[in-house]
Amino acid sequence: MSEIYLLSWFDKNTIKHLRLPFSFFLMPVFLFALSQSEQVNWYTTIIAFIILHLVIFPSCNGYNSYQDKDETSIGGLKNPPKVSENLFYATLLMDITGIIAGFLVSPYFPAYILIFVLMSRAYSYRKLRLKKYPIIGFLTVFIFQGAFVYLMTSYAITTNSLNSYFTVNSIICMSVASFFIGSIYPLTQIYQHEADKNDGVISMSYKLGYIGTFVFSAVLFILATLFLFYYFNSKNQPMALVLFLLIQLPVIFQLSVWFSKVRKDTTHANFENTMTMNLLTSVCMNSYFVVLILNNHYNWF
Repeated sequence: MSEIYLLSWFDKNTIKHLRLPFSFFLMPVFLFALSQSEQVNWYTTIIAFIILHLVIFPSCNGYNSYQDKDETSIGGLKNPPKVSENLFYATLLMDITGIIAGFLVSPYFPAYILIFVLMSRAYSYRKLRLKKYPIIGFLTVFIFQGAFVYLMTSYAITTNSLNSYFTVNSIICMSVASFFIGSIYPLTQIYQHEADKNDGVISMSYKLGYIGTFVFSAVLFILATLFLFYYFNSKNQPMALVLFLLIQLPVIFQLSVWFSKVRKDTTHANFENTMTMNLLTSVCMNSYFVVLILNNHYNWF
């Protein structure tokens, strides 16, 4: 009976709020870490991927929905259904499951998961709600969805000692991950200005304004590219950067077109255009890092 009761938490609305497809947008950091790991334990890598992208990230999405109780479009859901207590209990169960499953990776990996979960909760929780502060909210996502996910992924892939992940190259890669996440994050807020404001949230995008959001995101993208240039140049891999620029051309083109439209009419800063931009960026980023994985670990070309 208890098993049936637990399953009842995962009703249709709860599953929608977990936004499982949204994990695709968070995949580039994991693939980036995998592409740059010199040794790969595929057993722990696959387990970590499942834990993060099918359990922890969806749970964080669901908990954010539970706290926000959005009635307008949110990332991955144009028409979000009403939330219930089932969503809260489902996300709690998923968090506990993810942390326990982390022991399959290593005795220390659950600590990484717990830190990520706590910061995610602090971001959304009504009585703390880091997301309502533009800079603090931005930095929380910038650090913990970028550099920290890169760090915990690298650890899961190789399970070496922690000190080995704080070399100059690793810090550069963690910075690149944060710059990429930071360049995308304000754009995901650009259609929610009024909804966020009505909920007491002053987002980074709201503070920057429509034009400022595009400029800010472009600057962080350029910084990420410069860091990549330095990194690949130090490893004598100039073609990796050339390949990156080629694969990102559709993103740059689409972003330029969207920016031009928003400058003329801010109604173009809407849910549909944001999701289109997110999907294109994720497809190009994921494709690029898959190519690097194939080259660095299998010498396909």
